[in-house]
Amino acid sequence: MKTYNDTRLLHGGDYNPEQWLNHPEILKKDFELMDKAHVNTVTVGIFSWSTLEPEEGVYHFECLDKVFEEMHKRQGRVILATPSGGRPQWLSEKYPEVNRTNAQGQKHHHGFRHNHCYTSTVYREKVQQINRRLAERYGDHPALLLWHISNEYSGECYCPLCAAKWREWVKTKYQTLEAVNDAWWMTFWSNDYSSWSQVVPPSPLGEHKVHGMDLDWKRFVTDRTIDFFLHEIEPIREITPAIPVTTNFMAEGHDQHDFIPLEGLDYSRFAEVVDIVSWDSYPDWHNPYEPLHVTAMKSAYVHDQYRSLKKQPFLVMESTPSYVNWHAFNKAKKPGMHLLSGMQQLAHGSDSTLYFQWRQSLGNSEKFHGAVVEHDNSENNRVFQEVAAYGKRLDTLSSIKGTQTEAKVAILFDWESNWALKRGGGFGRPTRRYIQTLQEHYRFFWERDIAVDILTPNQDFSNYALVVAPMLYLMREETMVKLSEYVTKGGTLIGSYFTGMVNEHDRLHLGEWPQVLQTLFGVLPKELDTLYPGEHNQILYKEQTYQTKDYCGIVNETTGKVRATYKQDFYAETPALVENQLGEGTAYYLAARTDLDFLEVFYQPIIEKLQLQQGIVKSSNPKISIQSRTDGTHCYYFLMNFSEERQQLELLDPYLAIETNQTLTGIQTFAPYEVKILRKEN
Repeated sequence: MKTYNDTRLLHGGDYNPEQWLNHPEILKKDFELMDKAHVNTVTVGIFSWSTLEPEEGVYHFECLDKVFEEMHKRQGRVILATPSGGRPQWLSEKYPEVNRTNAQGQKHHHGFRHNHCYTSTVYREKVQQINRRLAERYGDHPALLLWHISNEYSGECYCPLCAAKWREWVKTKYQTLEAVNDAWWMTFWSNDYSSWSQVVPPSPLGEHKVHGMDLDWKRFVTDRTIDFFLHEIEPIREITPAIPVTTNFMAEGHDQHDFIPLEGLDYSRFAEVVDIVSWDSYPDWHNPYEPLHVTAMKSAYVHDQYRSLKKQPFLVMESTPSYVNWHAFNKAKKPGMHLLSGMQQLAHGSDSTLYFQWRQSLGNSEKFHGAVVEHDNSENNRVFQEVAAYGKRLDTLSSIKGTQTEAKVAILFDWESNWALKRGGGFGRPTRRYIQTLQEHYRFFWERDIAVDILTPNQDFSNYALVVAPMLYLMREETMVKLSEYVTKGGTLIGSYFTGMVNEHDRLHLGEWPQVLQTLFGVLPKELDTLYPGEHNQILYKEQTYQTKDYCGIVNETTGKVRATYKQDFYAETPALVENQLGEGTAYYLAARTDLDFLEVFYQPIIEKLQLQQGIVKSSNPKISIQSRTDGTHCYYFLMNFSEERQQLELLDPYLAIETNQTLTGIQTFAPYEVKILRKEN
């Protein structure tokens, strides 16, 4: 594992001195304010290309030189970004092929950002040239901490260059047109290919896309993006092989009551080519549609998913100390929330709290995005003071850097399965909600302070006590076998409706459900009833009735034992929950989607049997999240009050509060948003 050479938790963020070259008094004051804010790291160069290379082949690095000089002077570090996310005007004008083409075949003009063609030979060449210059100039500088490659990779291009690469990609994968026609079921609507020239990128016409083709197109876009990334880092790997590289992944779903990892790229594959996973964290705190601790749960889920990609500490590359600028309503963090949300990042495995941005811009798209230094250019405001107080606390927590999260529960998520499930027809289009359903399961464990890794089916889950894998719609044969072996050797598995409906081409199985899944779960699915919003069935479980929503799977039990049954409709008294013993383990099949009340009574005896709870408090409080990290000798516990009321917990044993050096035991009271960090010998 390649990591960066610094023992501190990183605190700082995106710094854009190129915006202030005509304001030397601002640049001078920046570093004075950084000292007061306990900033030890800045990220520079993300959108600096037009400053660094204002004309083709003419370079000016003075502003970056100054940053390296000043940060080194104060024992600070620099994360150096490559500028490919925002190319200069001269490049678009002289070489129009670098501009992206949209799905309707329209060539973009210069403007905005992240709208370049990933295939353009010219663009790849120009990116490597500026990256080589940066690596040669700063590669040996002691302040250089790591490379931030481009910024928030996203999007797709439909230009002739990319269309040719798409055809090449398809031909490499399938070899023959007959294989393509079969995989994508092209006889439907008379779509059969008779010439490779007919293999063009998918039509933009929504549901009329060929499903198997669209699934492969998304794989291709991920491959193109990764290929561009690998090409971009060639001179960096050559000149600075010891310096780690990262790029910032994203989350999405704001203003839709959701907060989930970005769905457009398969980050599980992207994570394989970066040294450190980093991501940009912007939860919608203080929203009007859910309690604060539910927002915190969704934020925790995304942290855990990105930590789990490499199962090692990650970096929060961007966050805001106050508010963002792209929501419909951009609410500021309330006093204390900045510290609480920052501590949550650390609690779930981050070794940093970095911000976008250090100083607010005076104009353009993100001029109202939150920053450490706001337009008043002052340290005497609430936001700056809270950032400084948080930075001061981070100075005392360096022993946490590099520590690991140990989890016995894994939730399986598959980007490709999500793509296929969202694309397919049928069922309830607004209610499929794969990731959101995983979060509902995750919530049970989070509210009971049980650590969870969120893995892909390609990762090793053999040593987990419990694997939760509902709605794994697309399933390869090797995944079926892997799950069966896991249960046979003693694991406990949760599956559900939608599981294993299609293969890797998004094609249904001819005949019954695959035999390996029938053997695994002890059921044979027959139908899937889609419920309208507001329509419900009920299931009877342990003499109590629970409400279903959205989906009710109709199944026949084979070797499994029926644990719950439906109460209504034409499938009344048929199985709603089946438990199946296979070898030394157990698999459960949840035929229906339910509310949290059922999941609570379902999971509770399982976690007791598997002894999954941490056991540091007498009983969990859903509004106080407890997360832990360990270095093998010490275990660090973050106790975080995600509510606006005082809360209490009772500790079972004495623990050392590492920031106050006091020993705490018994009942502990937490003020709103309060965080206590405890330590105990393992």
